[in-house]
Amino acid sequence: MSGIPPISVRSPLKTLLKTPNWAALIPLSVLQMNNADSRVELPMRMKPYPDRDGKRVWLSKRELQMLIDDINNHETLEKEIGVKLAARAGLRRKELANVKVKDLVEDEKGHPRIRVWEGVAKKEHYREPPIPHELATQIDSLARVQGLDPNDEIVSVSDRTIFRVVRRACDRLEEETNDEGWSRVDVHDLRRSWATHVLADGVLPSVVMEWGGWKNWETFRKHYLGEFSPEVLEREREKVDFLAEGDAIETEPVSHTVVPDSSANYAGD
Repeated sequence: MSGIPPISVRSPLKTLLKTPNWAALIPLSVLQMNNADSRVELPMRMKPYPDRDGKRVWLSKRELQMLIDDINNHETLEKEIGVKLAARAGLRRKELANVKVKDLVEDEKGHPRIRVWEGVAKKEHYREPPIPHELATQIDSLARVQGLDPNDEIVSVSDRTIFRVVRRACDRLEEETNDEGWSRVDVHDLRRSWATHVLADGVLPSVVMEWGGWKNWETFRKHYLGEFSPEVLEREREKVDFLAEGDAIETEPVSHTVVPDSSANYAGD
């Protein structure tokens, strides 16, 4: 590679594209070619918990997919579904092993949802978060292959087992990417990342609260409306001329939403 200048992931994308063998110079763990705007992605972000040891982690969309792909390659379909219920539907850890085959339903337009009943985890709030069609197909396939009855749990292993599945995958990804951040990831970070991404995609906060089972507006505002995904932080950084090192990004004004009633006595995170 003599004659090729050193490349940083902070380099403007148009400079990277003009560099011979540019793709080989950037670790896959930090490279994302986004179909919408083709930006190099920042890695996961972390913040200390305010009241205990450890760190909260927000995975980027690509890192979530890396985690799912690793679990797909090393674990059973049942365990992959358990992880996806957190990463793609925002279920709490205690809820993952409590949803049944009959809880997979469709709305009037045929979009799949998963029913989360009272009595699971924080008990107070029944909800029906949407899930990807791919995940619904995997649940159907698992039920057929294993001969599950409607009242059988989709994920028969314990939530502790799902935790260990996630940790094994994160250990492999830490070794692969040399990113110590993977050592801080647990199951709840998948739910946290899910909520932050659907908010960043423009879903109304009140709808995200409904999907995720949050009823305390102050808790949700503090832990989610005040936090941002790696993609959002990168987008905002590129608005600053001396940080972007490239062309300014045209943005549209952000519409304001109605704040839910904060007087209700709601459940927490």
